[in-house]
Amino acid sequence: MRNNNKNRVNEFVIKLANVNGTGSASANTLLMKSIFQMGVPVVGKNFFPSNIQGLPTWYEIRVTRGAHKARSGRVDIMVAMNAQTYKQDVREVSPGGFLLYDSSWPREEMMARDDISVLGVPLSKLCNDAFDDPRVRILMKNITYVGALAALLALDLEVIRARLSKAYAKKATMLENNLTALDLGFDFASRHFKCPLPVHVEAMDKTSQHMMIDGNTAAGLGCVYAGATVAAWYPITPSTSLMDAFNRFCERFRRDPDTGARRFCVVQAEDELAAMGMVLGASWAGARAFTATSGPGVSLMAEFLGFAYYAEIPAVLFNVQRAGPSTGLPTRTQQSDLLACAYASHGDTRQILLFPSDPEECFYFAVRAFDLADRLQTPVIVMSDLDIGMNDWMCPRLEWDESYEPDRGKVLSEEEIDRLGDFFRYEDKDGDGICYRTYPGVHRSGAYFTRGSGHNRSGGYTEDPAEYKEVLDRLIRKWEGAFALVPQPVVIRKKDARTGIIAIGSSDGAVREVLPRLNEPVDYMRLRAFPANGKVKKFIDSHERVFVVEQNRDAQLCTLLKAELDIQSRKLIPVLHYDGFPISSGHIERILLDAMSEESVA
Repeated sequence: MRNNNKNRVNEFVIKLANVNGTGSASANTLLMKSIFQMGVPVVGKNFFPSNIQGLPTWYEIRVTRGAHKARSGRVDIMVAMNAQTYKQDVREVSPGGFLLYDSSWPREEMMARDDISVLGVPLSKLCNDAFDDPRVRILMKNITYVGALAALLALDLEVIRARLSKAYAKKATMLENNLTALDLGFDFASRHFKCPLPVHVEAMDKTSQHMMIDGNTAAGLGCVYAGATVAAWYPITPSTSLMDAFNRFCERFRRDPDTGARRFCVVQAEDELAAMGMVLGASWAGARAFTATSGPGVSLMAEFLGFAYYAEIPAVLFNVQRAGPSTGLPTRTQQSDLLACAYASHGDTRQILLFPSDPEECFYFAVRAFDLADRLQTPVIVMSDLDIGMNDWMCPRLEWDESYEPDRGKVLSEEEIDRLGDFFRYEDKDGDGICYRTYPGVHRSGAYFTRGSGHNRSGGYTEDPAEYKEVLDRLIRKWEGAFALVPQPVVIRKKDARTGIIAIGSSDGAVREVLPRLNEPVDYMRLRAFPANGKVKKFIDSHERVFVVEQNRDAQLCTLLKAELDIQSRKLIPVLHYDGFPISSGHIERILLDAMSEESVA
């Protein structure tokens, strides 16, 4: 058997193959967070089906000295707990790797490869002998393999015990069962295998200033920080947990300390269209309001998004993208809503998009989104995805600045309206495309009609071609002015680079990891917002070729760049990934090295 495990200490991938609905998620998270608590960087990816119970599910833990954020594309240790997927799971183990399985029953297919090590642990038998309740036996099998892995990987057993004690502090029987199962696995592995494996964990000090958090939780907290008080949504995977997080944080931070009265409103609407309508009504009245959805919901919200763009009502939408089209794969990830959101609604509409790359940016971009929506009086769509939104990421601790003041933009007070005299809602006094607005009930002279139909600068209905065109031209001027306000691209430059890479969102971690491994210097630009500005065109023009990394089939980011920046098609080379699983650094590396090799041979 080849040994490819040199220098794999704190640098390997564990993949756990389970059956959905068997309680494996909590055990797998326990394993990952225990490694994190040992000071070792980790990232977890959960691949789960869209049904409730019975189908295969996988959880991938990458242990990485370099704190890489993406999947690597390899599997060093497979924990095969699902008979339905045994053959597939065996194939996925990288040469020199290890496969742990439940040896309570013989599995001939486990011996199908001679380049991996197979470790049999009789998990079911151990649990059947130790526990009487059938449901407890099923649940404790997961904790038993955590115990076995603790021995095999040299994990700190006290760290795991402490986490269990905290989780079940008020459930003595559950705690006792979990600790028993943990010891069962640990003792068996210690007696029957040489521990630790060559692939194992050694304590570090790289996580003390970091936290584990998913993007939906971070975004929900960011909305509270930004001053949001109203949220309306219709449940849809993978965005629902964002609203759950917002509601949970509001219960803590948005209750009157004296009376306990709620100072927030969270509404589950009858559908996505109604949810966006509620958000626009609340925002028009002066609240900071938002909704969260995924691709199918964006399709239903498109009419109101166009109304908000034309009537100039602030709104924030979190689109946690999943695999489409139509219902698609509800529990898989993609970046396939770019065009649908950039030009959401019929007619001439252009929306502002923000592209967070991880949960940390979900938190801070939530604040930016509300400030931009208020300042520009338009919808702002935060383009997250399932990988960011529902998976656990290691991020620097989030900073809460008590001095933060929301940017509400050009809102006239009662005194300002008095001094102003005549107020025209859609009059551009400053030449930046942004008009002054009022909140209802502040002053009778500040009243106006909010129209989605043709209107002139005073807010009056019109079908006059010149008046209609004046408003439409001002809207595009305002949109173009957003170039200077949205988050700017992040650029990494190398000396004498003739090749560039552009990416967005959750592709960032994989691209950054690959850059040092390429066979020529390559510049990298991560776009953080749309519209893209002159900096992006200059970056593209300064390179002979630019690879555009994105997670969809139709190269939608390429299409946007070509359409908005007048880029020659031959300059942009798509690097695409769209199977529904998060993009890996190995996938990007293979494509880029092949492309570079072909050019050098030519």
